[in-house]
Amino acid sequence: MLGEKIGSISGPATNKVLSAEGSLPKFSTSTEGVGTLAGAEVQSMATYSSSMRADGTLYGECPNQGVIMTQDGVATFRATGMGTFTADGGSNFRGACYFQATAPSLSSLNGVCCVYHFDVDAEGNATWDIWEWN
Repeated sequence: MLGEKIGSISGPATNKVLSAEGSLPKFSTSTEGVGTLAGAEVQSMATYSSSMRADGTLYGECPNQGVIMTQDGVATFRATGMGTFTADGGSNFRGACYFQATAPSLSSLNGVCCVYHFDVDAEGNATWDIWEWN
């Protein structure tokens, strides 16, 4: 069951084409953003890869290559999700993410499964909205 919204982070996303997997393209996306998570002001940096599937959808993952910074410490995260390209040239991903926090302000995220919406418009403006999954 979808729980409380616990965060929203926004900022630019940049894409790079990687070597194809067979005949299907693969992409690397780097993001930086600011926002709130678990009630704390945060800065985020992450790199994830996504692979196009035969049906045109995208499978993406961030294998512990995400960092959240607060005034009292850091957290790392891993995420996986499914996505699609949008008609205007952006993309949308939906999936799950998991945090490992040493920052006291983010420690409530340890051991919690979160679900997210990650939307990027055609200009590269990304928004990451995060909910606790109960």
